[in-house]
This record gives sequence, C-alpha cells and structure tokens, in this order.
Amino acid sequence: MPASATKSLRVAVLADSDTRWKWGALTAQRVTPTGAEIRLDGYLLRGRATPTARQLKEVGIHADSLREVTGVEFLRAMGEGTEDRYDVLVLALVGGGVQAMLHGLRHAWGSGKRPVVVTGYVGVVYEKLADGLLLRHGADLVLANSRHDADRFRAVYEGVDADATAVTEVALPFLGGAPYAGEHDPYTVVFAAQPSVPDSRKDRTYLLNRLIEHARRHPEREVLLKLRSKPGEHTTHIEELPYQKLVQGKDLPANFRLVYGHMGEVLDRTDLLVTVSSTAALEALHRRVPTVVLSDLGVREVLGNHHFTGSGCLASWDQLDAGHRPAPNEEWVARQGVAADGSYATAFDAARERITELLDRPGGLPPLNPYYTPETAPGYLPGILARHHLGPDGAPLPGAPAADKEPGPVRQIVRRAARGAYRHGVQRVAPVIRRMGEL
Repeated sequence: MPASATKSLRVAVLADSDTRWKWGALTAQRVTPTGAEIRLDGYLLRGRATPTARQLKEVGIHADSLREVTGVEFLRAMGEGTEDRYDVLVLALVGGGVQAMLHGLRHAWGSGKRPVVVTGYVGVVYEKLADGLLLRHGADLVLANSRHDADRFRAVYEGVDADATAVTEVALPFLGGAPYAGEHDPYTVVFAAQPSVPDSRKDRTYLLNRLIEHARRHPEREVLLKLRSKPGEHTTHIEELPYQKLVQGKDLPANFRLVYGHMGEVLDRTDLLVTVSSTAALEALHRRVPTVVLSDLGVREVLGNHHFTGSGCLASWDQLDAGHRPAPNEEWVARQGVAADGSYATAFDAARERITELLDRPGGLPPLNPYYTPETAPGYLPGILARHHLGPDGAPLPGAPAADKEPGPVRQIVRRAARGAYRHGVQRVAPVIRRMGEL
C-alpha cells in the first residue's frame, strides 16, 4: 500500500470568502486518499470578503488551525520548510488569486520538494470560462464539479495548447443530507437569495414582492427567505441591496420569515426550493427536493439561470402560485455532478487516485508551470501579480505587506483598524456613490 494512503496527511487551504472556505475545506477532506488521517490548516486571505466569526461558525467546518493572512504572509509561510509541513495545498480563491499564488509559490519553492496543489470552482461555472480556467492553469489538479464541466475545461486547455491532464472530474463537495421523503407540515417554500443576482433594486424588489405574495396566497404554507449574510458581511460576491433592507416597512404575512443558517439544515425542512441561479438548486436536486429556477426576469447569462436550460426546473412565480411542481430531467441532473442516483460516494475516487500518484511520484513533483508567463501574457499577468504585491517573477515586491517580518502588536492593531475602514468604504460608502452616479 502506498505510504500516502497510510500516513497522516498535512493539508493547507487558502480561501478568500466564507463560501470558498467551505468549498476548500470540504474538498480537502474528500480528495485526500482513503484511510489517511488529515491535519487541516486554514488560511483566510485578507480582503473585502474575509469571513467573519459568525460566518465561519455557520459553515461549521473544523480546522486544526485557522488564521488570517495577506498573500505575501501566506507565501512566506509556504516557503519556510514547507517540505516538512504540507502534502496537499488547496487554493480556494478567485481566478486572479489562484494565478498570483501559483507564481508566488513557484518562486518560493523553486525546484524543491513541494505539496500537491489543487484548485477548482465553488459551484456552477456560467461566465468567464476561458479567463477563469487559464488563471487556474498550473495547479496539479483543476477540479471540475461535473462531467459537463470536465469536458468544457479540457476543451479550453486543449484549444490553447495547454496541458489538460490536471482537469479532474469530481462533484460539488458540500452535497449530502437525507433524500426528500415527502411533504412536511407545514409545507415549506424556501427562496435561496443570492448576493449579486439580480443586482438591481427593481428586480430584487420584484422577487421579494412575489415571495411575499406567494405567502399571502398560501397561508397554509411556511415561506422562508434564506439569506446568505447579515448586513455588513460579505460573501464571495458584493451585496449592495440586501433583502433585509428591502423588506423593512413591508406588511409581512405571519407565515413569512427571514432565516439564516446552514443550507443543508434549511433543506431538511424544505418542500420547494426556489432560486434564480444559486448553487443551492444543485444541493436540493441532489436530495431530490422539488426545485424551481425562476424565469420571471428572463433566462439570461447575466442571471446565470441559462445554465439550467434543459433541467426541467425553469418556471415562473405565476406557475408556482398555481401549484406547479417541477420534474427535473434526470439526464441533465446526472451530467451536473449532482449524483442523485447514489453515485456520490465514488465521485471523488479519481481525484484521490491522482493525488496518491502525485504524492508517491519518484523524485517529487516538478516546479509549478502556469500557462500564463511574462512571455505568453506580458500585458495581463504583471497586473494580476502586482495586485497581490508580487513582481513578474512571483517574488514579493519591495515594501509588500509583511514581506520581511511578522507584524508586532502595534502594527497588528493599526492593520485591523485600517482593514475596518477599508471594509466600511467598500461595503457602505462605495455602493452609495455608485447609486448616486446612476441618478
């Protein structure tokens, strides 16, 4: 039996939001070789979407250690004796963040011993396919959450003569829970809100009013508005018009409520999941909970609901008010990594086998080799690296935060205050300025 399958594996996850921390940590647990004990260290990239303590508690994933870092701090930690620390590294970041870390890690590790590097996507990939994929190229495994995505990913890489062997088909790591067993008492309708879809006040108010009206039309039902975050918190996407604010001052029926919490726990009592294009739809389909993807605002790429064409789930509020119950297309569901047929237990086998092979590779792993280099993308890559305080060669730029030493107590206090001011500007002031510009 390979040593990688019997020893304790040390895994690090770098994430930039609550959703990506959830994806990264669960992915780490699912793709590591069967039978191996895991030590999981979490690193949260400092920025506008760094999860709060409440968000981390709601995600509910235990890590042996968890700390907030800048990109340069993370690279320094990875470069200091990493060969004695980590076997697997999961980069749960936006595409630009992944690319910057790949170049920074290449500089930090050189040709020395290094971990297996894994990256991928949190959910449905419905925009910026080529851009996001090429920014992730260079990792040892680029995870595709479905057969559909795996085919598309390989086509993109092969189309630009990039190595496509890293593409590995898996499934969404956070699927699970008991299959839907029939209607609850009371019958419960859940609308899964999204931070940025739709993005206009008019459209968000329309959806909220239709949800409230559905509650009035069906007083025997419980109607829940499932929210992603509380005002002032950020998730993967910026939410400038939270439903909590839009609902203020409205006359709400007694059977209408706003809820937070883990999506899986909410699905435990759901009889009908309604959304525009949330990944929650795939979670519900996995459990065979009746699921509707709204067509009220059109079926459009900007909404992401175009991804669900062929699913059998598209419907409008008028249809739902009249009692429509959707019937998903089983072939479509099977191609989306939902695994409602019971095959979920084996969905990560290929990734586990690939990681085991890489961990046991004679002579270790070669240096990271991203598709983008200063030679292939001289007008694009330097800007991406500079946003993370890295030079064209992946080395920290002079004056980069924490490039030389650990911050002292005073510096830490100043940094926290500055971060608070930055978040206030991004989350409160900037949206107001943008809305004023639209008047």
